[in-house]
Amino acid sequence: MKEIKVGIIGLGGMANMHMEGIARLEGIRITALCDSLGEAVNRTGDKLGIPLDRRFAHYADLITCAEVDAVLSITPNDAHYEIVKCCLLHSKPIMTEKPFTRTFEEAHELHQLYVENPIPSMVGFSYRYVPSFRYARDLIKQGKIGQIRHVFVQYLQSWGVPVYDTPMNWRYRSEITGTGALADLGSHMVDAARYMIGEFDEVMAQLKTFIPSRRDPVTGEMGTVDVDDFTGFLATLDSQVTGVFQTSRNAYGSGNQLELQIYGELGTISIGCERGSELTWIHPNEENAASIVTEVQRVPAEYELAQLEDFFDGVRGNGREGLPTIEDGFANQEVLEAIYQAAISKQAISLARFRSHEQAAAEGDR
Repeated sequence: MKEIKVGIIGLGGMANMHMEGIARLEGIRITALCDSLGEAVNRTGDKLGIPLDRRFAHYADLITCAEVDAVLSITPNDAHYEIVKCCLLHSKPIMTEKPFTRTFEEAHELHQLYVENPIPSMVGFSYRYVPSFRYARDLIKQGKIGQIRHVFVQYLQSWGVPVYDTPMNWRYRSEITGTGALADLGSHMVDAARYMIGEFDEVMAQLKTFIPSRRDPVTGEMGTVDVDDFTGFLATLDSQVTGVFQTSRNAYGSGNQLELQIYGELGTISIGCERGSELTWIHPNEENAASIVTEVQRVPAEYELAQLEDFFDGVRGNGREGLPTIEDGFANQEVLEAIYQAAISKQAISLARFRSHEQAAAEGDR
């Protein structure tokens, strides 16, 4: 496929970032647009020179368009399920934003369809494309810090704190978003841990809503926030690694702070998305193993890879190991559901037991 013709669904702020990314890639051309707001479609369509007959109000019209080879879906969470399902049914490659779906039930159905009819896909776990994250993963695989013992992961933002008077929006409504900080930020934490270490085995969790109501910007009335502002959880991964996780949109002073500290028998690696071109590696002194060396390393250029470049290479059949597919989206949603159930029940949730129930249900459906 010499050129990939791309349709974009959802023209909010993130779409602009993806369009800028596409402009830097060769052999990729935006050929169709879709959004529920006609003004946004026409404004962007005029800018890009998209013909009027490829400016759509409904996602299915774009997905089935003959002039679209692959789809970018950049929408609120409640639209993910229907759009991904339509792409699966029409065998149209898709990059969808995270979280994969609002609920585990939606994720399970999509995963079953994917198993029956796999397509090139990507779920937007963008931090897999931070150079320091990719470099850290390689160092771990090479055994540079030995057996992993425990990991600390946090993802903190501050836009929800009272001083900003953030109004009611779709991210605070469970019928649209599913969960709050857990789905929004926690999904990235879960993916980063799976990417670096391995699968989750067990979780214990707590969810908190700090600000229970916010003002609706349209009506001026106070609306109820029915999702979490904060989620903290403990986990066991890869049968032997202990993890401590916290995420909040009310961490005063934080920007976009996704950080991991990975502790092994022979060293520690510390990385963060706000310093994506370097990592800190603590390891024994080669000349004196009783003393330690703390190195701040620049990440080699070979670990730089654009997220959309990886997706479109996957569409061409040249996807790299580690590309986050629908399989990863489903596994992520499975862990999010276990975390939510652990918080509600105030009990530890075993993913093995959780998965056996899913398998029994799937067999019952057949």
